[in-house]
Amino acid sequence: MDAERLQVSSQRWMAAALAAFSHGSESYDFAVHHAGIAAEHLLKAFLVSLHPSLVVEGKDFDSLLHAAGQGGHASAPITKVKTIGLVEAHSRTYRILRNKIPISQQDLIPLANARNGVAHSGLHEVTDVRTVFTTCLRLLDPLLVELKISPAAYWGPYQDLHDELIRERIQDTTLQLQQKLAQARTTFEHRFGHLGPQERIAVLAAATRRPARARDCVEKPCPACHSRAWLHGTTMLNEPFRVR
Repeated sequence: MDAERLQVSSQRWMAAALAAFSHGSESYDFAVHHAGIAAEHLLKAFLVSLHPSLVVEGKDFDSLLHAAGQGGHASAPITKVKTIGLVEAHSRTYRILRNKIPISQQDLIPLANARNGVAHSGLHEVTDVRTVFTTCLRLLDPLLVELKISPAAYWGPYQDLHDELIRERIQDTTLQLQQKLAQARTTFEHRFGHLGPQERIAVLAAATRRPARARDCVEKPCPACHSRAWLHGTTMLNEPFRVR
């Protein structure tokens, strides 16, 4: 029952959730499941930061003893502590922070149902995924403020995707672009993150050298890694172009 450990856990689950979301509908079950866990852990991190007893089941005396720092009197080990779930963690946090949390108990239901549906039966409603994610992100943002966690550190390479998801009106094409960019940034970091500054410069210089058929390409900075990139391809129109 350590607030910092719960914060780290929440960030890891959310990174996994957004990574799954970025890969598209075939990974949406992982996305909603991991997002629900991330939300639960950050809610508990806030409650534990006030006092560990706020995340345990009130009727379980052994759990209360451990939360009160009196674990020596408990008949069960700390690994058997019974804690509250996502819905109750939200309820307690909501009562403490009142108007600082924009997500009500009713708003939380789709997120809780989606997480439980995947966890217990492997089922979830694909059409609700964006709503679930938007709810989760809007819930976590004020908690980051209360816990003094840097949003840039928490959201990491998915900050732009986060920003797009929380907008009230969002175009599908813009969201798809942010999903692909988030996936590209993760892949880039996986391939080149272990290199030192000079090694990375040398490797990228070789990888981004001018192509043989440069006359057919346009040089542009890569939106994912900001290195030099070369664009080539064919423009396609969804409808025939007509001149009137």
